[in-house]
Amino acid sequence: MNKISDKNIFKPSWGYDKAPESTDHIQIKDQYELFINGDFVKPENQSYFKSTNPADGQVISRVAEASSADVDKAVEAARKAFKKWSALSGKERGKYIFRIARLIQERAREFAVIESLDGGKPIRESRDIDIPLAANHFFYYAGWADKLAYAFPNRKVLPVGVAGQIIPWNFPLLMAAWKLAPALATGNTVVLKPAETTPLTALKLAEVIKESGLPNGVVNIITGAGDTGAAIVEHPDIDKIAFTGSTTVGKYIQKALAGTDKKLTLELGGKGANIIFEDAAIDQSVEGIVNAIFFNQGHVCCAGSRLFVQESVADLVIDKLKQRMNSLMVGDPLDKNTDIGAINSAKQLKTINEYIKIGLQEGGEIYQPKCTLPKKGNWCAPTLFLNVSQSHRIVQEEIFGPVLAIQTFRTIDEVIEKANNTPFGLSAGVWTEKGSKIFYLTQKLNAGVVWANTYNKFDATSPFGGYKESGFGREGGLHGLKAYVKFD
Repeated sequence: MNKISDKNIFKPSWGYDKAPESTDHIQIKDQYELFINGDFVKPENQSYFKSTNPADGQVISRVAEASSADVDKAVEAARKAFKKWSALSGKERGKYIFRIARLIQERAREFAVIESLDGGKPIRESRDIDIPLAANHFFYYAGWADKLAYAFPNRKVLPVGVAGQIIPWNFPLLMAAWKLAPALATGNTVVLKPAETTPLTALKLAEVIKESGLPNGVVNIITGAGDTGAAIVEHPDIDKIAFTGSTTVGKYIQKALAGTDKKLTLELGGKGANIIFEDAAIDQSVEGIVNAIFFNQGHVCCAGSRLFVQESVADLVIDKLKQRMNSLMVGDPLDKNTDIGAINSAKQLKTINEYIKIGLQEGGEIYQPKCTLPKKGNWCAPTLFLNVSQSHRIVQEEIFGPVLAIQTFRTIDEVIEKANNTPFGLSAGVWTEKGSKIFYLTQKLNAGVVWANTYNKFDATSPFGGYKESGFGREGGLHGLKAYVKFD
């Protein structure tokens, strides 16, 4: 019998075989129209834009660009549908929402592949996180539709009216579910605009909505860029605006609605602090760091983009983190082995690269693992910066990419002060074996969400939102209903 030496068994050149997800089962139209009043209709100006695959730059489809006239049509359809939809019993509304949830589950594989094609995120994330969570939100709020009297006891609950909803490109289908499900459950009608770089799963959702039999005009999905969003925000017949996106745009929307009686919720940017104490389980913490910043290429508003490590374990944590980064696979989003996919757009890649240059100019020490990036498409290696301080721009400003800034601390008071020293207040993570320390920090950290010994865990039953320049209002959970009701 021939012996196989350990040297050959653990040959460092070995790697994973490619494991691409099939695209044979998906259907993407060459051209998509606007979804208004239950039908797909051409835009008034006959204008279209291209939706491209960020992994290779190939055009996937052409998508209608809505003008202000199209926005008027969508709002008119929503207003007309509101009377009958709001008059339906909660039980009947819930049936439609349940049906949408089940249809998403039935077509989950198709949704997952389209999400990765259009957005660049790894198929594992689309398949295991985005799509199941989107279905869960519809299931959850379908259950609340006939229980609003229990959600708001001793109060007469009424829907707000027509809601204008604008969602970002980092979690296209999930953000649509976050917005649509509570609005429908409480009896509102909706005009939804997905991001111009990732419109395809929202348009696929329009097909599901049509198939569900939801009454015409209850949900209208129109596509376009900033001008389309502005037309929704400024429309006089919209009663509520829900926006998820950048802090800059959020400030514009808040100013535009000042002096009006429109309701507003904003879920904006973040600069999450991820805190590792010396008594934490170090290996688990390292996995948590990776998940916090490299999940979805760092395209996460609540990403743990600032890492604080207690000084006594800093060298150990950083060494283990570098080793773990060297095992991350960057490449084809449809490959099931991929950990880090493509950056969503060339524009966003340019922004990330500019911040990396700024970090170097400010004196930060950069570390990137050795990895071969594809020649086509938008790619960025996972990156961390050491020797940075609170005044560095890469510590204070949202990068929205796979870039981590690392600082150390000695005492709990020091890390609280550092963690709160930012304009944002969306999220934080705490890693320690001491429950008392966790509870203390949840009271002291200015963050809407604080994860303990985990990170980036979401559930339809849990509210999500921020403070300061991270916005106001909550989405998810019982709190998510409040934004879409008024009390008589």
